[in-house]
Amino acid sequence: MEETKDRGIYMETGRRVRFYTINLLPGQKVYDERLFREKGVEFREWSVHKSKIGAGLAKNICPLGIKENDYVLYLGVASGTTASHLSDMIGLKGLIFGIDIAPRSLRDFYFLAKKRKNLVPILADCNKPDEYTNRICMCDFLVQDIAQKNQVEIFLKNLKFLKQGGRAFLAIKARSIDVTKNPRQIFEAVKRELEQKKIKILDYQSLDPFEKDHCVFVIEK
Repeated sequence: MEETKDRGIYMETGRRVRFYTINLLPGQKVYDERLFREKGVEFREWSVHKSKIGAGLAKNICPLGIKENDYVLYLGVASGTTASHLSDMIGLKGLIFGIDIAPRSLRDFYFLAKKRKNLVPILADCNKPDEYTNRICMCDFLVQDIAQKNQVEIFLKNLKFLKQGGRAFLAIKARSIDVTKNPRQIFEAVKRELEQKKIKILDYQSLDPFEKDHCVFVIEK
């Protein structure tokens, strides 16, 4: 087991590469992930098939830059599969504001937050950031995983919560933007739009074969 270029993310090499974080709550699973112990430390496997960031790691995406004690804004947090690994990385002095519009998904995240004290569930529409401006603070890292037609617009609206020098991970689902177009065309259009807004793109990767018709961007403010 060795630490990757991202602090707090570990890699096990063998017949296939596996990624892990150190379990914040030893002995407890969040989904059906594999737990693994080495030298008295418990690791949780980060599924590359159930997490956009996990898939990004498998595609050798550039360092995310998440650090211990960071504050994170997660747009489209759902039940918290990916957020749980970020929770491991930032530790108990960090904080993740998890926002989702779906009550059913956020209910699961709420129960996860009862166990993991660095998670804050917020039921709100990410397309209306004024709804939660007074409930969060400036963050070191931003994650967006929202399957809506105006994904880029939502991302741009929420960039105001990212600190200068902070990084963001933007997942784009092509079929939610336009089901009639080739996903590659949509990805390139998103890239051009971000560049036109003078947004610094550090990396840009398709997530095939882990996530069909998805791509991700890592940007720096």
